[in-house]
Amino acid sequence: MCAERKLETDVLIVGSGAVGVAAGIEAREAGASVILLEKEEILGGAAAVSGGGCAIVDTFLQREAGIEDSHDLAFEDWIIAGQGKADEVWARFYIERSNDALFEWAKDRGVEWVGARQNEGNSVPRWHQPKGGGGGLWNALYQTAQDRGIDTWLTNTAAKELIVEDGRIIGVIAEDTTSGDTVEVLAKAVVMGSGGFNSNIDMVKEVRPDLRRHRILEGSGRGDTGDGHGMVEAVGGTTTHMDDIWFYVFAIPDHKDERGRRGLVIRGVPDNIWVNAQGVRFHNEDLSGGGTGSVAVLAQEPAYCWSVMDSTMTDDVTVSDPQYYIPGASVKDPEKVKALIEESPHIKSGATLEALASEIGVPEDTFVETVNHYNSGIDQGLTEDPDFGRPLSNRKMIQSPPYYALNFTPTARKNFGGVKTDLKCRAVDKHYEPIPGLFVAGELAGMAGGHINGKHGLEGTMLGPALFSGRVAGAWAAKDAGFGEGFK
Repeated sequence: MCAERKLETDVLIVGSGAVGVAAGIEAREAGASVILLEKEEILGGAAAVSGGGCAIVDTFLQREAGIEDSHDLAFEDWIIAGQGKADEVWARFYIERSNDALFEWAKDRGVEWVGARQNEGNSVPRWHQPKGGGGGLWNALYQTAQDRGIDTWLTNTAAKELIVEDGRIIGVIAEDTTSGDTVEVLAKAVVMGSGGFNSNIDMVKEVRPDLRRHRILEGSGRGDTGDGHGMVEAVGGTTTHMDDIWFYVFAIPDHKDERGRRGLVIRGVPDNIWVNAQGVRFHNEDLSGGGTGSVAVLAQEPAYCWSVMDSTMTDDVTVSDPQYYIPGASVKDPEKVKALIEESPHIKSGATLEALASEIGVPEDTFVETVNHYNSGIDQGLTEDPDFGRPLSNRKMIQSPPYYALNFTPTARKNFGGVKTDLKCRAVDKHYEPIPGLFVAGELAGMAGGHINGKHGLEGTMLGPALFSGRVAGAWAAKDAGFGEGFK
């Protein structure tokens, strides 16, 4: 194949999300030149549209708040959550370095951590929130990467094939998606950080045939279509735990997606209640994570629910998608969110509860009784919902018309399995021997190593390990190219 454009660098990075910025900074600080490829028009990948939280252990924010955490406690939580399938070596490797190698490292490179929050599965609050969410975190690191001298970010450039010479990976053949031209980038080492495959619902259902009868939406970065998995396997890399997928259910179909496949993640509505297609509640809505809320919704028939709220709650709705952010910022655009609520066919409204029931196609009497029964618990001053154990203190009742219902649909969000690597993020073959010149990190490697989380994860154990493994990959790729001492 004759390339219309040829480039050379010390370290080539495929993907501009968490791995892209972390590996790029690490390699550049070691002295290596860096080129980064991104197949989408916009940089940032899944990291830039994520909630941004990272599970980090024993930070000064925790200590200031009087939170006692430890590596052993975090490890115990992690292994329990993973249901026996977590990579214990990688989990320990990350946990024991998460403060110095992630929290402090990112803080020194522009990320502002604003608090530690309690999240499902964690014994103590360790979900560390960056200012501006995932977009704020990614933009801070992107600015640092630019300041370090990384100036070649090739967008609309889709990696197609790894170049092999004498058993070593020496670059990538890519395609300029705007012109169709072939781009060849030669490198002394290649870092693959192209993300997962949750924006390829066909691939999701291929590895999870049990989901074929359900409507499942695509919910990761738009470029996360599994290209990297095929590229790595083509040169002898191996994948593992591919059927371990993390779903969110607080998402509605994107009515602007002509294929009808994409989901929009909805956040910021703590007082909503969920009803199923029969018009009844079925779950403690505070347990909304992939290991709880998603499991509960997928057990319904059919597998979706309606998120019910009133007019006092709609202003809090946040949509985790750049099209609903203020341009150039990682904060929501209230006018765009308002327009979504008014325009989306997947958001229904009614002047009365009876009218809303009719709009969403559930039995009116059952639905009205469900909402009134829930409200009565709050009105009586109960501290806990008697049906599902949801805390009711300081909870709003659903009582101010108009009323709204959002069609929450299971959305494939994170891949917990992927390319198997060693602790240097070197891709390994079927004999667990490293493939020279090839490093893999982030969601392409199941967040780190291949399956650091196991079957289920603690919230915050996705982006954190992706950033961390990006650092590891970037440092060792730079050393492989002749720069620096590797990850310390």
